[in-house]
Amino acid sequence: MTWRALCCGLALLANVAAAQTLTVSAAASLGQAMRETARLFEAAHSGASLRLNFAASGVLIQQMAQGAPVDVLLSADEESLRRGLELKLLDPASRHYFATNQMVLVVPRVAGASAQIKQLADLAQPAVRRIALGKPATVPAGRHAQQALQDAGLWLSLQPRLVQADNVRQVLDYVARGEVDAGFVYRTDAALMPDAVRVIQVISGPVRYPAAAATDSRQPALARTFIAFLLSPEAQALLQGHGFGAP
Repeated sequence: MTWRALCCGLALLANVAAAQTLTVSAAASLGQAMRETARLFEAAHSGASLRLNFAASGVLIQQMAQGAPVDVLLSADEESLRRGLELKLLDPASRHYFATNQMVLVVPRVAGASAQIKQLADLAQPAVRRIALGKPATVPAGRHAQQALQDAGLWLSLQPRLVQADNVRQVLDYVARGEVDAGFVYRTDAALMPDAVRVIQVISGPVRYPAAAATDSRQPALARTFIAFLLSPEAQALLQGHGFGAP
């Protein structure tokens, strides 16, 4: 075999491998559940490989708008998905809801001001000095937290005490380490650290998680196959095992 033929053969193999790789940008709250779902999908689809990218939903949309190669978006809110549709980054025909979640108020399981927090209104107590939430501009959980605080008439008065995080998992870490007195996370996040955080109150109804294929996906058929897989009994059982609700 000539050197040129060998190079062409290697290039062909590389293209085939790339053709089976699907890049999935997923909300940070999906974390471990999506890693396990990816392994399940790969086992059921020979030759397919999933590359996972986790961040706040708003950040994922920003990455796509800046040209990041993405095949599927898994968002933690409908607003981020709508933004992606407006920018023509996502294929509206591929959109499906695949899970639900709930926002909760949590406190660390350590002695301190958190012991006095029994409900949302208690965040106004002078002893409560630091409250963590995701950045409302880019983190869906942060927007839900802001809405809950506004509905309770606390948003403006608590501004000096708010610690804004890049994603919901960062909020969870702050609470778990006792660096803040309280924080807003998803129920599924709180379930990851039951020995470190305690749920005080559910502050939202079901939060729906939508999936959609990127309009410039290099693997449109595989992207749709993966989205359909998220609704399969196997994937739904896995997601619900991690605390997510049915779509």
